[in-house]
Amino acid sequence: MNSAIHILNSTVSPESRLDEIMQTVRSTFPLPVTLGNHSLDLRSTYDSARGQYNSTALLSQILASSADDAEKFIAIVDVDLYIPVLTFVFGEAQFDGPAAVVSTHRLSNEFYGMPADPGALFHRLEKEVVHELGHTFGLYHCHQFECVMRSSTYVEEIDLKRITLCPSCLSILQANIRKPFDRTISA
Repeated sequence: MNSAIHILNSTVSPESRLDEIMQTVRSTFPLPVTLGNHSLDLRSTYDSARGQYNSTALLSQILASSADDAEKFIAIVDVDLYIPVLTFVFGEAQFDGPAAVVSTHRLSNEFYGMPADPGALFHRLEKEVVHELGHTFGLYHCHQFECVMRSSTYVEEIDLKRITLCPSCLSILQANIRKPFDRTISA
């Protein structure tokens, strides 16, 4: 049974903004949500040839520190993430599993040589957190243009998405969250 979602702050982000993201997560996923600071060993995931951090290795750290497979953990970091087959990723999640990670690094305007825009950064981070958590609940990438589960290659694509799930993804999420309860009842 999924009992809670834990947002792990591994950045220097203002906690007030993360409290707002916590509220969005709570309204999207009908489970209790907690927020806390969490240290990750970033040095062990750094690839000096790429100048980036391996997000899959970060997922392994999150999994190693989580005691309960039924709960969801999403770490927010501020370093540039990659997986070996892609130039970069905004985040990564263990599909239908307990762990996810999202980075603010490429979500900020400053990365693209533009003036800082804390509001844009917040909305992008909010969408990416919901997106990656969606994967942990068994949601695939969606083809609906405005669905938060649509894949984003560029930050501009994140800006075009809504923070909400389309009706199809919402239906799948509701079924996937109920699934453990259904098995318990029928046993």
